[in-house]
Amino acid sequence: MDASTGTELQQLKGHTNRVNSVAFSRDGTHIVSGSADKSVRVWDALTGAELLQMNGHTYQINSVAFSSDDTCIVSGSDDNSVRVWNASTGAELQQLNGHNDEVKSVAFSKDGTHIVSGSLDLSVRVWDASTGTEYSS
Repeated sequence: MDASTGTELQQLKGHTNRVNSVAFSRDGTHIVSGSADKSVRVWDALTGAELLQMNGHTYQINSVAFSSDDTCIVSGSDDNSVRVWNASTGAELQQLNGHNDEVKSVAFSKDGTHIVSGSLDLSVRVWDASTGTEYSS
């Protein structure tokens, strides 16, 4: 959508169920989407072409985000997990387990060193992005 005119620029088609979350890469060249079809997809923001499809979650994905350097993607799912993906290859880098209910929101810290996740288990958890270790209070 062109923000100044409201004109639709393109449709990104490929998901087979509702899309629950979308985000731009920091440099604006890519879009990541997470869906009830259990996939995370990366798109070329200019052409709309699907570049990657990441599978691994066993239930719908509720939240996706790029790291500040655009090298990683984080996703949170109803399977209670947080997963980290290589944004260039689609390879799963880490699976962060600790929540005991659906993960509804995920984000990277501005400097990319931490991941935060929020869940229906009433917790917010902070993780070391490089090791996947959960910080304890």
